[in-house]
Amino acid sequence: MFSLFNKKTKGRPNDLSGLGADLHSHLIPGIDDGVKTMDEALRMIRGLVDLGYKRIYTTPHILKDIYPNTPGIIAEGHRAVTAELARQQISVEFHAAAEYFMDDHFSDSLESGDVLLTLKGNMILVELSMVVAAINLKELLFKLQIKGYQPILAHPERYLYFGANKGWYDQIRDTGCLLQVNLLSMIGYYGKASQALAEYLIKKKYVDLLGTDLHHERHLNALTYSSRLQGMVDKLLDSGTIRNPQL
Repeated sequence: MFSLFNKKTKGRPNDLSGLGADLHSHLIPGIDDGVKTMDEALRMIRGLVDLGYKRIYTTPHILKDIYPNTPGIIAEGHRAVTAELARQQISVEFHAAAEYFMDDHFSDSLESGDVLLTLKGNMILVELSMVVAAINLKELLFKLQIKGYQPILAHPERYLYFGANKGWYDQIRDTGCLLQVNLLSMIGYYGKASQALAEYLIKKKYVDLLGTDLHHERHLNALTYSSRLQGMVDKLLDSGTIRNPQL
């Protein structure tokens, strides 16, 4: 867990304006494990704006048995937040997509041709179980591409079972899937194991996108005041491999 000893004690908050866009957050009130109220949503969005973000793609979970969100539910929440941003004159592009859990329900939706919520263009954010890898992972990724989507795997460094067989990362890359690493993983917020896997992916040049995965105030404080984050982000941006600015 993120430690107070990693916070900046002097100087300015981090400047993440070079990223331009964040593609992973949970900022529609009350529909998943993210923000609970409109006031909380606005505080988090203001915090992202202060960090330099110009575009936010919020991505509520879609997980049938726990967060049974639909495009309609997400659109309604998005409209409410957008209206409040306008009322309070908070200047930021605020878009809504989803973070899809790749289970049988997702596979059925894909097969039936249901409309899926995307980021820019055909990019779609997907996630896996934190406990066990999907047996049909490569099959699902190929199906997404056949349907015309560009899959982005959310926080691959947090699936700790990949640590025992890092060859999975090579196989996922070979399918054409993009990888999105959480900024918080890079500074050890989720623990040393996730941090080590994030560092491995960075070393392999497998990181395509960076996301905040912002849920609450503790996340925002860590992103704002970590003394290590700025240099890591700047170095990745200098590498030319990070696609956030194009979103």
